Parts: sequence; structure tokens; C-alpha cells
Amino acid sequence: MRFTGSDSYVATPDLLAAVNAALTLERPLLVKGEPGTGKTVLAEEVARALGRPLFAWHVKSTTKAQHGLYEYDAVARLRDSQLGDAKVHDVRNYIRRGRMWEAFLVETGAVLLIDEVDKADIEFPNDLLLELDRMEFHVHETGETIRAKKRPLVLITSNNEKELPDAFLRRCFFHYIRFPDRDVMAKIVGVHFPGIEESLLREALGLFFGLRDVPGLKKKPSTSELLDWIKLLVHECVSPETLAKVEGSLPPLSGALLKSEQDLAALKHSGLRRSRRV
Repeated sequence: MRFTGSDSYVATPDLLAAVNAALTLERPLLVKGEPGTGKTVLAEEVARALGRPLFAWHVKSTTKAQHGLYEYDAVARLRDSQLGDAKVHDVRNYIRRGRMWEAFLVETGAVLLIDEVDKADIEFPNDLLLELDRMEFHVHETGETIRAKKRPLVLITSNNEKELPDAFLRRCFFHYIRFPDRDVMAKIVGVHFPGIEESLLREALGLFFGLRDVPGLKKKPSTSELLDWIKLLVHECVSPETLAKVEGSLPPLSGALLKSEQDLAALKHSGLRRSRRV
């Protein structure tokens, strides 16, 4: 099967090619890009388009590779043994499957999302090399080996918070989602707000890209923040004429776009100039 996009996600031709390359090569797809550019949503859309179940493994700073395979609750087993519970004799009662194990069980193939892999310790990706290569792992407590019934499509996202090991990178097909240009962004907004007034969209995009061009911003507003902002503009009935008058000052409802006092100071120092279509 090939991923040809969906009616609710604007995918560029190079992104479609990357997903299909990962499907053909049976390699994990490592997707990087600015926060808010749709990396996580991509996995949801690919799963929906291919008709596969999605198993999302959201990585935190404390996440270990073992968590995605399985966890053995020795404390619960000890407690049950002290209470004389009969289930204590079967260790399987104390093994909780991880998201990777669950994805391995799907006979028709699944989509496994390993989200924000760069949040974890540097050893996290190294500890998954064998599992990603062979699509199997060993359960020490039961002595069984769990193998994928059909190799899942693995999508791995990263916000570039830290470098990933070379051995891990060699096993992946890589794609960087570039920040959408104005035309692509207009299509994205159109998907989420069909029928939006053209003049409102034009003025909003001009201010949005003007904000991203302000020098010294610590955090440039992202696609998801633009969508939140436009939702507020529509809900509050902010007119295109109101946006057109914004020059050198904060746009209305700017709390959806700028998230720190440092960025407010940078905007005040440099001023906001609307980005014009060339």
C-alpha cells in the first residue's frame, strides 16, 4: 500500500515520498521539524489512510526503551504472594505489554509512533536498535520471544533537542518537514477552516509571517499556533480591516502566537511589519 495523503492533512510531495520510501524499505521513518509542523499528526493520518491501527508511544525524559516492550510488576506479585493470591503462580499476570509489543500483535500491520524520541536519555535510541532491526524482543521473565506478526510502519519524531546516535540514524529513513511557505499554509488553514473569508486569511497570514520575521524571537509561532489564532479571530468576529490596521504593534489575541515576555519585548523593540506576498 502507498500513502497518497488525506483530505484532512496537507502533505507535500517530498513528505509523501518519504512515507512511501519507509514502507518500501521497511525502515523506521525519522521525521524532524519545528514544533507544531504536524509531525505527530502525520502518524495519525498515515494510520487512517492505510487502514492500520495506531499505537502511540509518547516519550518523556524518564522513558526507558524497556517501557515500550513490556514492564514486569514485581511489587504487585510480591504483595499478592503475601496475600496468598493464586494468580501469583503465573508470572504473565504481572507483565504489562508496551506499545511496541501491542503493535507486533497486529496481523495486518500497524503504525507505531515513537513521539519526541529526543526527549529521552541518549541511550534510549541505542537500546532499541535490535528491536527495530529484527522486530522482535525477548521476555526474560517467561523465556518467550515476541516477534512482529507483520512489520509495523514505525514513525519516529524529533524536535532536535539533542543529537541522535549514528547507529540509530543508519537504521532510519530521514525526512525534515520544512516550515510551510505562504501558499502551503493557506491550504492548511483551508483544510481546518473551509470557507474562511479570503481577505481575513490574507491579512492573518501577513501578520503571522511578519511575526516570524521579527529578529530576536525566542520561539517563533508555529502552524498549530496559527490555527489556534485564526480560530479565535473567527470566533471573536475580528474583521480583516482590524488586522489591516495593525502595524508596529501587537495583533489582537496575540497570546495565541507569542508565549513569553522576552518575545513581547523583542516585538516591541523591532516592531511588527506585515509580510507581503512578492
